[in-house]
Amino acid sequence: MSNKREVEARLTKHQRYSHVDQQKSAGATYTPAAFAEFVADQMIRAASLPATGAIRILDPAVGDGALLDALIKRLPLAARKRATVVGYDTDPEAIAIASQRLRQDFPALDLRLEQQDFLEHILQLQEREGTSPAADAAQPYHLVIANPPYVRTQVMGARQARQLAEGFGLSGRVDLYYPFLLGISNVLAADGVAGVITSNRFMTTKSGQAVRRELLSRFRIAHAWDLGDTKLFDAAVLPSVLLAHGTTDPRHPHTDGIAFSSIYETRDPAQADAPDALAALAAADDTVVAIADGRRFRVRHGDLDNGQHAEGLWRIATRVSDQWLATVAAHTWATFRRIGKIRVGVKSTADKVFIRSDWASLPGGRPELLRPLITRHAARRFKADVPAHAKHIKEILYPHETTGSGRAAVDLRLYPKAARYLKQHRDVLEARTYVIEAGRRWYELWVPQDPAAWSSPKVVFPDISEKPVFWIDTDGGVVNGECYWLQCERQGEEDLLWLALAVANSSFIEAFYDHRFNNKLYAGRRRFITQYVEQFPLPDPASEQARTIVALAKAIHAKLPSAEAERLTADLDRRVWHVFGLPVEEIAG
Repeated sequence: MSNKREVEARLTKHQRYSHVDQQKSAGATYTPAAFAEFVADQMIRAASLPATGAIRILDPAVGDGALLDALIKRLPLAARKRATVVGYDTDPEAIAIASQRLRQDFPALDLRLEQQDFLEHILQLQEREGTSPAADAAQPYHLVIANPPYVRTQVMGARQARQLAEGFGLSGRVDLYYPFLLGISNVLAADGVAGVITSNRFMTTKSGQAVRRELLSRFRIAHAWDLGDTKLFDAAVLPSVLLAHGTTDPRHPHTDGIAFSSIYETRDPAQADAPDALAALAAADDTVVAIADGRRFRVRHGDLDNGQHAEGLWRIATRVSDQWLATVAAHTWATFRRIGKIRVGVKSTADKVFIRSDWASLPGGRPELLRPLITRHAARRFKADVPAHAKHIKEILYPHETTGSGRAAVDLRLYPKAARYLKQHRDVLEARTYVIEAGRRWYELWVPQDPAAWSSPKVVFPDISEKPVFWIDTDGGVVNGECYWLQCERQGEEDLLWLALAVANSSFIEAFYDHRFNNKLYAGRRRFITQYVEQFPLPDPASEQARTIVALAKAIHAKLPSAEAERLTADLDRRVWHVFGLPVEEIAG
């Protein structure tokens, strides 16, 4: 194959058969041409290339070569003649395709593509440090362009994740692109430029804390783009781009002067037009842009704000947002964190055994230890709804109890029906080797939470929804792992739960979420997870306004479902805005 048509045919064939399971385990998500050109353009604008000598270029996860191809095409001809290009990939077919593509487009290019794991290469460099000079360490790269694999811990495997965490000084859950980002910093010249496409998860998740800290220490980031729900990839990845320079001083985080842009789909009326989402980024801050396929996006431009904390969540700071949040802060008594710890629901890792809607139909009858299970199917603001389908009304066999020394697995000898049922599924339960290795009984839930806590009132909410949906449970249900829950840790403060319920269900909290976090999934869905919800504000509970809000929340709970409850909800929503010193805004769906 030597002509361009044959190369393109090979590319198409390779992409067609490299999907789903293979892509999931390897993290292979090849870069669309327009996206590659966007990253390459940003890098060339920011780069100060050496006037003489070789210009060293690296792609640590070369894939089909699209990123390198776009970058080299944008080099001035004189610089292109001095380019030395290196690429790594573990897929031999990808190496062959990239090599053929680049050789065809740049016949005279000094090119070396290797079938090797870049992360192993970096770890080897670290091991050789101080013993013998490493070629790449002695000759850092002037340009690094990359789209690292997006592999989550649960796909990667705990052992590999642990090894990578240890090798790169990370903690907690480690997605594969985390060590790639840090590895790039090891080989980037101090005056070099890196353009990296990543998932945007690290910006706002608890597991991204260490990565945020290391990125700000190991690079001088010039610009970050959160490309949100633009669907630039076929894969379910919400991408971002980092444009960064190397640094000679990794001891202190570099946080000043970092531009931050974002683009998320909206239903608001369009104020401008663009051919596609990447072109829409040229619009001014807070502009809604309609693109050719009919979607509309709100474009934001500002500065990166991490709360002056190296591990803090990343958000866009603009004059308008900062003034809005300052008003809220001036009227905030505390945050939801003050009420208690926000916990995720129970996780069995064997739901087909522990969770059912047909317990009564079992041959042996209903086993002991059953408890009502609260799932997202009961989600309704203020008060749980009865799921529409019987199959969604579930109970959980909950084999845990509270003893004088804390939580413990029940003694199955005391529950013969439950014991008989669980023993019928013992092979499935014992296959969860991590439960056994953790010193637990084979029939335990993996994440059971505190059995004594279920009987107390608690606020429950699903982890993902377009609109906030929070309700109070007073019936002692067990919360499923697709939801989170919050209880009062101090006696006599139960009214704080009702105050939190009112704030969390308001249109105000949607605006707060978008100003403070500005992070959504596809179709405008927000992620109501611990690190966000614990920062939701509370007004002074002793104020007359707050006491009225609490009374309204309780009345709505008692009257649901009814037209009166809807009327009270509208009144409550207005009062929440006013208690934080703000006029009511219309929040787009």
